[in-house]
Amino acid sequence: MAISGEKIMNGTFGEVWLDGEYVGECKGLQAKVNIQKEKIPIAGKYADDTKFMGYDCTGSLRLYKTNSRMIKLISAEIKAGRNPRFQVLSQLKDPAAYGAERILIKDASFDDLTLIDWELRKNGEIECPFTFTEWEDKDLVTPQ
Repeated sequence: MAISGEKIMNGTFGEVWLDGEYVGECKGLQAKVNIQKEKIPIAGKYADDTKFMGYDCTGSLRLYKTNSRMIKLISAEIKAGRNPRFQVLSQLKDPAAYGAERILIKDASFDDLTLIDWELRKNGEIECPFTFTEWEDKDLVTPQ
């Protein structure tokens, strides 16, 4: 089936909610499931096969620096020795595409907390890497 360029989903229509609160300063979001495999040599074959051994999940929330959201959410918790977990809901809803995609990350744990990062004549941005173990497909896009 041939695709139309008009149906390619554009990140301009992406939105994010962090624990139910809309994150208007979000400029990007990525979440990946990295598949862990062990190489298995097979007699009579030059190529190794692989065996699924598990997975790990990583992501990154990219924000324009417009407020102190992440400092407010994380700082006191980590100072108290607690690792806070968050729900991250992503929605990509391009009106020209075949539909909307919504994925819920259920237990995001941020890997670091940027307290200060600025430079003269440069717009402020913050990278917030995270790990997670649980996700749910809320809506998926099916070509028509």
